[in-house]
Amino acid sequence: MGIKRVASILAAVAGVSATAAFAEYPERPINMVIPYGAGGATDISARTIAEPLGNAVGKALVMANVTGAGGATGSVAVQNAKPDGYTMLFARVGSHSVNPAMKATLPYTLDDFRFVTVYEINPVACAVNPSSGIESMDDLLAKVEEGGVTYSSSGVGSLLHLAAVMVLSEFGVENPLEKTTHIPQQGGGAAATAVLNGTATFLCTNSSALASFVANNQLKPLMVTTAEPVPGFDAPTANDVGHPDLNALVGWTGIAGPAGLPDDVADKWGAWMAEATADEGFLEKMTARGSVIELMDPAEANAFIQAQYEKFRALVDELGMRIEG
Repeated sequence: MGIKRVASILAAVAGVSATAAFAEYPERPINMVIPYGAGGATDISARTIAEPLGNAVGKALVMANVTGAGGATGSVAVQNAKPDGYTMLFARVGSHSVNPAMKATLPYTLDDFRFVTVYEINPVACAVNPSSGIESMDDLLAKVEEGGVTYSSSGVGSLLHLAAVMVLSEFGVENPLEKTTHIPQQGGGAAATAVLNGTATFLCTNSSALASFVANNQLKPLMVTTAEPVPGFDAPTANDVGHPDLNALVGWTGIAGPAGLPDDVADKWGAWMAEATADEGFLEKMTARGSVIELMDPAEANAFIQAQYEKFRALVDELGMRIEG
């Protein structure tokens, strides 16, 4: 047998072996990076889907909160990871729509990731401490005009930061950045706690992050950004109070890998997420938190994320909120 023939056979065998090995993905646990702290909307979503998703994958999912810089630290960890499907990110509206819109020096762009899906949409709700004496958005706006009003967020440049300013601006508050004081916290859970303990007057955050506080009468919702009421939130909608443009202010959660993630891996994630998001227990828990489970394919997810980015960037430019440093 000639040397060329032997080489050809060996190459074919190697190709078959490589294909067979790749077909076994995942062969080991998958690292799932949550770029925000415990108790926030991203963490809640990730922890809730972890069990049904792990069942679909058939391997352990190693959940890790890698926090900092409004979601950028965890995002960069995945950006720099090998694109083999073993390090994936719970991407969020803050990390991949608001951050790119707000921060000129962000160390990544949307092109540095491959989004395999967006699976959760949740509205934003604005809330106060029940002991504050603030019963409505009108009451809050009156307090803003008096001065001394503060709002908490999960960090500078986060969705919560932008949401509070966007709501105030939509309600006609001129110079909302000057009339209120921003108090950034380490994560969405801490932002809610800041209102609970009186450190901040109000916050506007995802309904999922507020649901338990509202259910326990620890925080009072003043408004939700939806056209229709949100289960568990006894508060007027943005449409009820005459501000339907706020319907665009929503959170989302998706899953992404580094750019270069192979099609075979992305396809597997599509199948796994279809199974996981159909789990009755997952759907029940997320619906109770006011979330809408809407599974998007990669093309739909990328179009949705790009549209969110463009809307927030326009608002940031209008209000002069772009962070250049």
